[in-house]
Amino acid sequence: MTLLVVLLMFVNGLNVARARGLYGIRAPAVTGHDMFERAYRVQMNTLENAAMMLPALWLYAGLIDDRGAGAMGVIWLVARVWYGVAYQKNPSSRGGGFTVALLANLGLWLGAAWGLLRLALN
Repeated sequence: MTLLVVLLMFVNGLNVARARGLYGIRAPAVTGHDMFERAYRVQMNTLENAAMMLPALWLYAGLIDDRGAGAMGVIWLVARVWYGVAYQKNPSSRGGGFTVALLANLGLWLGAAWGLLRLALN
């Protein structure tokens, strides 16, 4: 699951690089064309979310159940792809993917917290 998340981040980075070339946005600029800015925001938001999701995924997998962590990780990943595609088409349509990814992240964090609590109590 971790490798798939890293692959998603890599693909998002390639999308930003493609948009830079396509819309003539020279580094280090991060503004200048709406479609480039959408690609950039998808990349940054995914990086921000992955930084919160991955530790929860690892803790859940190690302390509760690796299959359950993997299933929630897949849900998160699919939702982030949904989010990214929707954001690129129309930023106001990103809510569904964002919400599902947020719920998967919340589930991972609640499971990780439960696992840590159980570990502390034993």
